[in-house]
Amino acid sequence: PQKLLEGCVIAGTAMGAHAAYIYIRGEFWREALALEKAVAEAYEQGLLGKNAAGSGIPFDIYVARGAGAYICGEETGLIESLEGNTGKPRLKPPFPANVGLYGCPTTVTNVETVAVAPTILRRGADWFAGLGRKGNSGTKLFAISGNVNNPITVEEEMSIPLRDLIDKHCGGVIGGWDNLQGIIPGGSSVPVIPKNVCEDVLMDFDDLKRVQSGLGTAAVTVMDNSIDMIRAISRLSYFYKHESCGQCTPCREGTTWLYKMMKRMETGEAELEEIDMLQELTHEIEGHTICALGDAAAWPVQGLIRHFRPQMEERIRAYKAAQGIAEDTDEDTNKFSYTDKNYSTAN
Repeated sequence: PQKLLEGCVIAGTAMGAHAAYIYIRGEFWREALALEKAVAEAYEQGLLGKNAAGSGIPFDIYVARGAGAYICGEETGLIESLEGNTGKPRLKPPFPANVGLYGCPTTVTNVETVAVAPTILRRGADWFAGLGRKGNSGTKLFAISGNVNNPITVEEEMSIPLRDLIDKHCGGVIGGWDNLQGIIPGGSSVPVIPKNVCEDVLMDFDDLKRVQSGLGTAAVTVMDNSIDMIRAISRLSYFYKHESCGQCTPCREGTTWLYKMMKRMETGEAELEEIDMLQELTHEIEGHTICALGDAAAWPVQGLIRHFRPQMEERIRAYKAAQGIAEDTDEDTNKFSYTDKNYSTAN
């Protein structure tokens, strides 16, 4: 935690700020205790306080524990929580840089960004910029979990190939690379990518955008062929329904509809045309909310439909066959088709 505290002092001094608030999930009990201990030691050694590090500049750091709401990862939701209110994102403008915590100008940024600042200053900006590809430079913390032999959090160079990242640091996929089904490369909010895309994609912003996914938080979830992909994405739909603050109608209602439809897709208790309806619903949520939680709920479902639609269709057909329901082959029942770019009439 000392790197983080040093980064706070550097960033605060550069901005002319005199206080930093480190917001941590309340469930991270041991981590919060370690952080609070480091802050106390910094005060004892004179690195924080009215004369921080003998600079003549006052600087204080406060550790605030949240109750674990996902929505408080959004900057204005976090500010609301710090002020003792329900963590609901604010309409912008005004932006936090003008009116933030307690009405003061505020910069909200990630711990990872602040913690790397001291190392950049010591080793030089050219060193940091020399890591990774142009426009995607530096290092990144990759938290890799799921069906790998050695789940791990590791700091690596940006633009490392996804396959190399998993083979080098995780001992590969359980059962070998050929047992891979798909990977969520940047946290639960980004679309899943299938094995053939994972073969050569680079772990940076531009290349993951090229394959219609994203780097996000760089929390990599590996799923092998033992995973029911439809059920996995359905579980993410439940998470976003549960974590929606309910402030925006498209998110509040849309995430509930998404989850209900995805639960039926799990068993195949649906019609084939409902897959297009599900896709349409995601686009009615995406981009229509105050914060990005609506987008985060929509993108995993979009990724599922984009790459695993045949499995969804097969699940529906299998359910109908098991129930003795004749499949409707009348083309007129499917009046609309949906693509990622536009609506079009099918007939």
